[in-house]
Amino acid sequence: MGKQGLFAFALISWAMQSSPALSEGDPSAGQAAFRPCAACHMIGDGAINRVGPHLDGLMGRPVGGLADYRYSDTLTEAGNEGELWTEDRLNRFLEDPQGYYRGTRMVFRGISDPDTRADLVAYIVAEAGNYDSDTTATSTGDVPPEIAAILAIEGDYAYGEYLSSECTACHAAQSGGDIPAIAGLAPSTFIHGLMSYKTGARSHQVMSMIAERLGDEEIAALAAYFATVE
Repeated sequence: MGKQGLFAFALISWAMQSSPALSEGDPSAGQAAFRPCAACHMIGDGAINRVGPHLDGLMGRPVGGLADYRYSDTLTEAGNEGELWTEDRLNRFLEDPQGYYRGTRMVFRGISDPDTRADLVAYIVAEAGNYDSDTTATSTGDVPPEIAAILAIEGDYAYGEYLSSECTACHAAQSGGDIPAIAGLAPSTFIHGLMSYKTGARSHQVMSMIAERLGDEEIAALAAYFATVE
């Protein structure tokens, strides 16, 4: 069966799926459960990729299905095999991300409580909406001007490599523990992550201090370097 056939079969399966327990989740409670997720994932109108891919139009979307986000090989392969995001798949993934998709770069230990997961899934379903290949294949929001300004700079790879030692002291090549891997991140994703600390949108004692002292040229250089690292 070809790739299009796999997607068609998966879409039919998704449409027929029934998840009574998940349908009982409370979206309002799920909004509170989503707060830690919001550090990396945007959802709803105007959502763009950050450290993690945006979740707009998630339901029914191929796993690893955004063209402008670099996923782990595990998620890319799952999408190529026709796997789609359904309520049930999302629930099982949120319970144990590393166990469900071994090799995922997402640093999140999972939610063991089934009621909390049901609430979170209900919120994501309500806010994200369904997949539409014409509108959600790429990020839907505009790039913030401060990030666009850095993206316009041609990053100096050699300079980025020189600066990278401070980053790699904590960020290993492969994700593990509570510190995410940054190797292979798209420049827009890398820049967005650093700028969120620099502007105070996110707070971390070490990351905020590092980001605050980096200039645009240095951030562009680091983004250019890490985009090529496997």
